[in-house]
Amino acid sequence: MLAKFSGWMYTLLRWRFRAIKRSAHEVKGDKIMFIKILMLVVFFTIMIGVGFYCRRTSTDVNGFVLGGRSVGPWLTAFAFGTSYFSAVVFVGYAGQFGWKYGIAATWAGIGNALIGSLLAWVILGRRTRIMSQHLDSRTMPQFFESRFGSRALKIAASAITFIFLIPYTASLYNGLSRLFGMAFNIDYSICVIVMAILTGVYVIAGGYMATAINDFIQGIIMLFGITAVVVSVLNSKGGFLMALDGLGRVVDETVSTTPGVFNSFFGPDPVNLLGVVILTSLGTWGLPQMVQKFYAIKSEKSISTGTIVSTFFAFVVAGGCYFLGGFGRLFSDSIDIAANGYDSVIPTMLSGLPDTLIAIVVILVLSASMSTLSSLVLTSSSTLTLDLIKDEFVKDMDEKKQVLVMRWLIVVFILISVVLAIIQYRSNVTFIAQLMGVSWGAMAGAFLAPFLYGLYWKGVSKASVWCSFIFSSVVMMANIFVRSSFPTLLQSPINAGAFCMIAGLIVVPIVSMFTPKPDQKVVEDAFACYEEKVLVAQREALGDKND
Repeated sequence: MLAKFSGWMYTLLRWRFRAIKRSAHEVKGDKIMFIKILMLVVFFTIMIGVGFYCRRTSTDVNGFVLGGRSVGPWLTAFAFGTSYFSAVVFVGYAGQFGWKYGIAATWAGIGNALIGSLLAWVILGRRTRIMSQHLDSRTMPQFFESRFGSRALKIAASAITFIFLIPYTASLYNGLSRLFGMAFNIDYSICVIVMAILTGVYVIAGGYMATAINDFIQGIIMLFGITAVVVSVLNSKGGFLMALDGLGRVVDETVSTTPGVFNSFFGPDPVNLLGVVILTSLGTWGLPQMVQKFYAIKSEKSISTGTIVSTFFAFVVAGGCYFLGGFGRLFSDSIDIAANGYDSVIPTMLSGLPDTLIAIVVILVLSASMSTLSSLVLTSSSTLTLDLIKDEFVKDMDEKKQVLVMRWLIVVFILISVVLAIIQYRSNVTFIAQLMGVSWGAMAGAFLAPFLYGLYWKGVSKASVWCSFIFSSVVMMANIFVRSSFPTLLQSPINAGAFCMIAGLIVVPIVSMFTPKPDQKVVEDAFACYEEKVLVAQREALGDKND
């Protein structure tokens, strides 16, 4: 009897110990979840607070769309960088191209910093600010109308912007699905809706200035977040040198039979890698939501400071994302590309990180997506309101009505993007890199060459601008519907987009030489802004006086 009683007591104590253990584990899990939710609540509260704080600066069109052209260098630089890099880059591009090209994918990040940021600021920044203010243009379609004296060009540019910004906007949400599921076990649809509503609130309330301030906050999160993630992931594989050595031992004969190809300088496929570099780097020169940041520059100092800050930001964020993705094949035992797609690479790499760091990653991706989303919907609504509705249909619309219409259109664009994102997710269309490739290829291919040449060269003809618009739009639409008929190299939307950009730079000057010359009065008026005299302090320029 005593032995039986002792056995019961032992069993009871063991069950009790397990219950206590389980309870302690659950309590720890609850604490971690509480911390995650608290971090999200604080993040969203700050975003909304900034939106309402900036309401006083968004009462007229100039304030709502451009922040009164008085945005400082740091805000402008971070607005440029955070609009540049979203969840598409962090989850889609970094995962896909890191898997395909290994550590060589880092070249895309380097290209983003040197071409997409540094050269974009140096070549476009000052001239865009000067000419756009002189022509009183607040959107890229308005610039085309005033610079080339053609309302039809403005309408065409507005249509291209509206059509091709939609798929890009929808693609922003996809990067959040797996990360939110991993961190919070929240349904993707709920995640998308909450993010869209909160982004819409602060953009509608505060316009461009709220977007710029929140971009700065979100940019800081992105800088620290990507650094922490890269260090943690590499440490999980024994540090940088051991991870690099392990990557060199990976062999995938379907890609290359060359040993060590995934930790080599140019990777297994340098030609297609070049297409990625061109699309993601040169693309910023022709994207309305990126170029519009230059319209709002406050001063000369803002240009020099913004150039340095945005380049550094791109090196850290873009370079860090692609560098991290380059080690994806070290986790190949947990990744099934055939079943889950390339979008599963980065989430799988992060799944083993501490819970608190995963929460930071989620906020990082939220920051990247919300900053880009706010820029896109503001660009779409301002373009449709100012370039189509006001100029073509309701010509006597006053400032207050214009701002009101833009706010309502922001709601419409966000709703459309949410619906498309959910449909796309339910339909298992997971390759978000392709959506971005189509969008960037069409818009940057259409606008880059006419905009760049329009700032520097008086000889650009209307016909050449039309050729650039039509060529890129047709090529990218065809790439969607009849991709199999394209040459093998151009079947990828990435390569097709890069091809359109390069082709535009060739087509515009050639067509301009053989078509009617532009109206000289319009051209001289546009370029007169560069000849205006301004007084500067002697520390900025030496005088001509001789003692």
